[in-house]
Amino acid sequence: MSLPTEFCLRMERLLGDEYPAFLRAMEGPRSYGLRRNPLKCTPDSADFTGLFGLTPVPWAVEGFYYDPDTRPGRHPYYEAGAYYIQEPSAMAVGALADPKPGERVLDLCAAPGGKTTHLAGRMAGKGILIANEIHPARAKILSQSVERAGIANCIVTNETPQRLAERFHGYFDCIVVDAPCSGEGMFRKEEIAVTEWTPDAPQKCAARQDEILDCAAGMLRPGGRLVYSTCTFAPEEDEGTVARLLARHPEFEVCDVPGDPAFAPGRPDWAGVDLPALMRTFRLFPHRLRGEGHFAAVLCKTDGTAETPALMPTLPDKKRPAEYLEFEARFLCRMFGSLCLGGDQLWALPEETPDLSGLRVLRTGLQLGTVKKGRFEPSHALALALHPDEAAQCCALTAAAPEAERYLRGETLPCAGAGWTLVTVDGFSLGWGKCSGGVLKNHYPKGLRWK
Repeated sequence: MSLPTEFCLRMERLLGDEYPAFLRAMEGPRSYGLRRNPLKCTPDSADFTGLFGLTPVPWAVEGFYYDPDTRPGRHPYYEAGAYYIQEPSAMAVGALADPKPGERVLDLCAAPGGKTTHLAGRMAGKGILIANEIHPARAKILSQSVERAGIANCIVTNETPQRLAERFHGYFDCIVVDAPCSGEGMFRKEEIAVTEWTPDAPQKCAARQDEILDCAAGMLRPGGRLVYSTCTFAPEEDEGTVARLLARHPEFEVCDVPGDPAFAPGRPDWAGVDLPALMRTFRLFPHRLRGEGHFAAVLCKTDGTAETPALMPTLPDKKRPAEYLEFEARFLCRMFGSLCLGGDQLWALPEETPDLSGLRVLRTGLQLGTVKKGRFEPSHALALALHPDEAAQCCALTAAAPEAERYLRGETLPCAGAGWTLVTVDGFSLGWGKCSGGVLKNHYPKGLRWK
């Protein structure tokens, strides 16, 4: 890989004596990481720490480095959402945000879903998480990540930051803005980041970052926190963007939060500003830790007004579809509270879901399934959100046996019982099957099946 000349000259000027070590790291091998999913990894679920040569990522309790030769992306546990494959430095963002159960959280630039799933794991299924992505194709990938992780309290939107800001003034306790950037921190990981980079990319990205952060600032409640991050080294997109935000919004200040010892402090001098508070931001350099290049800042809102929007209408108990009620009585050991019906799709909403009318919404909480004439067909999302003890009957498989791979290929399996059956692998929910005559008819989605 040949790094852009203009980039190298700038980094040599900024880093000085550290530059040779930085350059060696940028030209060396990358690190690989995965993050355990607390929504799936219960005490009675399988322990996979020995499968992939895992060692801990210091700044994220859920994070691990893995040996790429073990291919965790090609394992039944991955399909079950037991972990998410994520670059190790990127895990710092969710760890710094550290949302609490019951909070209102927004991931404003969320695709492909790594940070969303990290936030959701720390929220433990309680509160409201809105994950937004402006690009439709990437929003679909985001929605798939949310589904695989078994997240029930997440709303996925495909909107502009401006449209969301019009609806959610002073609403959120925590907002994460992992902003579109020039991608310099990913040069070692993704060759396309090198080929698409231009000398004027940082300046263009910085202007877009200012627009996004202005929207985020209005959506945060007083006392809330905003986590801003990039995967670039460019000062105008890092300390410079934070400095401009503070100048435009005096109600914000840089929080004094602890980071990992391997994180370098921000460099206000690189951005040409005299603002010592920027030294409380964080730079992640590949020559100082096992991960790619990142920048992160945690900001607190000290003043402003908060608003609570109208709530999403839900189905009264007496209007719940009879087809679903029959399915629930026969095949579930868990009841869902607030339901809504969109066409023939039945959804379980997070408690106190705000009114979403007029917004482009891909996922309104947990998709329970499809209401058809005389029957209810449960969704794959519902299967992935259930624990084995929440289904009336299970077909328990093990990853070490061939039946798990046969199921993922869409094949039938022998099974006792009758009707809808939750298929599990070593305690992780994997999908649905339907038992009849000793045979499990496979309902694993065709688009996800292994070839």
